[in-house]
Amino acid sequence: MNHVARILDANANRAREAMRVMEEASRFLLDDASLSEIIKSLRHDFATAIATLPIDLSLHRDTPNDVGTQITLDSETSRTNVNDVVIAAGKRLSEALRAMEEYAKTLPKCPAPALLEQLRYRGYNIEKQLASRLLPTLSRQWKLCILISEHLCKDGNWQAVAQAVIAGGADCIQLREKTLDASELLRRACWLVQTAQPAGVSVIINDRPDIAMLAGAHGVHLGQSDLPCPQVRKLVGHQLLIGVSTSNLADAQQAYEDGANYCGVGPMFPTTTKHKPLIVGPAYLKTYRQWDKLPHLAIGGIDTTCLPQLIEAGVQGIAVSSVVCGSENPQQVVEQLLER
Repeated sequence: MNHVARILDANANRAREAMRVMEEASRFLLDDASLSEIIKSLRHDFATAIATLPIDLSLHRDTPNDVGTQITLDSETSRTNVNDVVIAAGKRLSEALRAMEEYAKTLPKCPAPALLEQLRYRGYNIEKQLASRLLPTLSRQWKLCILISEHLCKDGNWQAVAQAVIAGGADCIQLREKTLDASELLRRACWLVQTAQPAGVSVIINDRPDIAMLAGAHGVHLGQSDLPCPQVRKLVGHQLLIGVSTSNLADAQQAYEDGANYCGVGPMFPTTTKHKPLIVGPAYLKTYRQWDKLPHLAIGGIDTTCLPQLIEAGVQGIAVSSVVCGSENPQQVVEQLLER
């Protein structure tokens, strides 16, 4: 009984510590009151489960003689970022609850194993939610993304435009080709990645997570009528950033809950590139910035003349297409946009 009690006590401490780390992440890193309440409820129910054990665990605690306290791995002494901290806590929680569940089964007529099993399942779901919500915190807030389509480029020379855009200082390029067959789209995506990456420029592929994965791009961008973000996340894991087009805060909130890394915000102004029945304008951008849970790219009819309105609304990044692709001097336009 003494050995089982010590195991239960050690793992109860691990579980409590892990839940606290997870709760602090939801509270202070994410400002998520709902998720904080869910984790707090888990802690409360864990205490209830512990109370059903027929022994007082603290009476069997013997930290000075615990041989495991002196065993430490290098991976336990450092974390790359806050995501690693929280994910490690989630794993630690599930392991501790499983250990407690199994050893508690040796105690006669004890209801704790069944309670701990249900807590473990709830912990799995919380870990998944935290991982999904924290992923966007590592996303980049680009300043200027250029959407490149061959039909918008002078003489169709999209490669020359891409090189000019990189030289001009844009930090992101999205390849947007709706009608190309898959093999040609992949060829172009691979060329763009190989050309842009040495300059530190991110490459996003429109609509096609499969092409983005095969080309080694940084991410994929999805419209509201494209593949759903949760399904794409299942397909690509955390290998790709996922952007989602939004025209209202409800779309943005859904993108956030679905695990998107950034939002396209617009359309800001009328555009000839893609017909939009509703122009949401800078007012939506201002609302988005007040919410501000994901990086953004304001999009739609943007040029140097209308940038002041977006700056006033708090813009941090913009996406443009024809104003650069159709220019006689794409590099100069990029430089002018960045200067503004």
